[in-house]
Amino acid sequence: MATVKGNCLVCGEPLVYWTEAREVSCHLCGKREFGHCVCSDGHYICNECHRAEGVAYIIGLCSESASANPIEIMNEAMKDKSIYPNGPEHHTLVGAALVAACANAGGRDPEGSPLDKDAALAELKKRSLQVPGGTCGFWGTCGAAVSAGQAMSVLNGSTPMTQEPWAQCQRLTSKVLARIADVGGPRCCKRTGYISALTAAPFMNAVTGSDMQLPDEVVCAFFPNNAECLRQDCPFFPNARPELKSAFLLGNEPLG
Repeated sequence: MATVKGNCLVCGEPLVYWTEAREVSCHLCGKREFGHCVCSDGHYICNECHRAEGVAYIIGLCSESASANPIEIMNEAMKDKSIYPNGPEHHTLVGAALVAACANAGGRDPEGSPLDKDAALAELKKRSLQVPGGTCGFWGTCGAAVSAGQAMSVLNGSTPMTQEPWAQCQRLTSKVLARIADVGGPRCCKRTGYISALTAAPFMNAVTGSDMQLPDEVVCAFFPNNAECLRQDCPFFPNARPELKSAFLLGNEPLG
């Protein structure tokens, strides 16, 4: 598969997005469904084919990792060829990295017992697979933020009928989305993933009693593969605008 600049996985041509879904056929498995994009040569890849290998790799990596730093786990995963520049596999990656780091950092479940990392990862995987690609543009919420919220819901035992755990999940997701909106579009799964983990980790530490660690600064190494990279207008670009980079340093308040 081609992965040039985050374009078509088949031929490397740019993607063309539609505001209204159209009937399409997956170039790899042949499944027909409604989708919002093809490449300029007409190739369509369904969510299942796009993320199958990547999700399996993510869960395996997170299960084996001993790191208490979700950014470190994410960066390790994103080096692998199965994690494309952009795509729905990131909707699993963010939450899985947070779950793994939280468990490795001594997080506790609502009963006060050590988190069962593998069980939590299995549940996170199930939930994250329900979030398709393109949610950031078509659902009014970014899949990276949803993934962080899903991780929180797994860790704190939230259901539609709980009170404070339910509120914690909404509060966390809203904080992440506000930070993502501060930077703006177009989509970049690396940028939104970093923002989600940086925002979620301190919140989860307070809820679960974990001691997840974060770097003082996050510098993206994946921007050459993203044709839509904001470059100096992204806080994680190597030469980002100083005031923007400063605003996203650990512990600083949101913009605006």
